[in-house]
Amino acid sequence: MQFGIFDHMEQRGGGLGTLYAERLQMLEYADKHGFARYHKAEHHFTVLDAAPSSAVFLAAASQRTQRIRLGALVLLLPFHHPLRLIEEICALDHLTGGRLEVGVGKGISPIEHGLWGNPPDEAQARSVEVAEILRNGLTHERLTHAGAQYRFTDVPMMLAPLQHPHPPLWYPGNVEFAGSHRLNTVVGGPTPFVAAQARRFRELTAQSVTDWNPGVAVPVIGATRHIYVGATRADAHARARAAWKRYDENLTSLWRAHHVQLPMSPSLNGDFERATAVEALLAGTIDDVRAHVERLRDEAHVDYFVGAFAWGDLTHAEAMRSLELFVEGVVQPLAT
Repeated sequence: MQFGIFDHMEQRGGGLGTLYAERLQMLEYADKHGFARYHKAEHHFTVLDAAPSSAVFLAAASQRTQRIRLGALVLLLPFHHPLRLIEEICALDHLTGGRLEVGVGKGISPIEHGLWGNPPDEAQARSVEVAEILRNGLTHERLTHAGAQYRFTDVPMMLAPLQHPHPPLWYPGNVEFAGSHRLNTVVGGPTPFVAAQARRFRELTAQSVTDWNPGVAVPVIGATRHIYVGATRADAHARARAAWKRYDENLTSLWRAHHVQLPMSPSLNGDFERATAVEALLAGTIDDVRAHVERLRDEAHVDYFVGAFAWGDLTHAEAMRSLELFVEGVVQPLAT
């Protein structure tokens, strides 16, 4: 098994500098103990994300880690000027020593797009166009493009990525698109659903004639969970129940402020029982968590597990202790 970390980096009400320092400490620990990747989300104008510029935080992380691969999951493509994004990706790839991973997508929040000044109904078209420019700019010395939003003529690409032809690309949550384009992905949901998604993903990658990841020999599919590991099951459930409620409040805060109903809340309206039942949330002892990861490996045939360890109102100390228990009881016994 390989293991990764997913992170929204929710605000806790304290200083940003303290939050960043704590997260960098977590990344140093994960790097030391064999985690394969760190995936940073991107959100704007919300307490859900205290580091909406992934490039800035990942640049700092690149200098505090040595082995763990670092990347956004995802870069919200309509929010980024494609030429600037190409330059930032190239610079980050060199700063990380070739450890950069690049997740791409359009985002799910029309409110964020509207506040940014982009019509929400143009998000998909903007995303597709920026993705095309990004792939061309990372693999050519000069860039020419004529599209609905951007027009460039013979622009010199003075920076190139360290990885060839470019860092691995990710597209989460949609195995049909990811598989048909050979993009790495992660999925959530109950183990039987993950198993079905993994089968479909592998079918699509084997048959794909469109390759957006020519540098990736075998595209990756991983399973993602929010995690809290406690000394006892009762303790873990009690603390995770309260933290999950706060996570839901943070996740939905921008939507509620604008009186917009979420089409489907990943946090399930803060319902702890429902979240654990559908395996969005994994709370328990070391033995509970290890058994779940082994089930994903053996029944869903997934060999990449991505956990969110710092979420809701969990303190840094609580998140770190949960992570330490996960390393002792899951990573060390199961890592390849």
